[in-house]
Amino acid sequence: MDSSLPAGWTIERVRALSGDRTAALLSPERLVVVDEYDQADYSTLRPDAVISFHDLCLVWAAGTWFMGHLEPDGSVICWASYGPDLYEAVRAL
Repeated sequence: MDSSLPAGWTIERVRALSGDRTAALLSPERLVVVDEYDQADYSTLRPDAVISFHDLCLVWAAGTWFMGHLEPDGSVICWASYGPDLYEAVRAL
């Protein structure tokens, strides 16, 4: 399932960088939205990858890593974009 990560990345590498031994790849088959402060409605994303860090998630969609939180129903609400670099996105956790 590491194939959804960028080339050269594994979940073990993500765990090592983040310091979170429980980090896991989740199925991207879930509702993922972005809560934008200047919009009344959520924008829906079509994720290619979702990495969980307890209740936080990094979501790869539209060429950008988004930070969000995992809802009890498995959906993800994102509130920030961290750009295209997974290393930088993980370091920003």
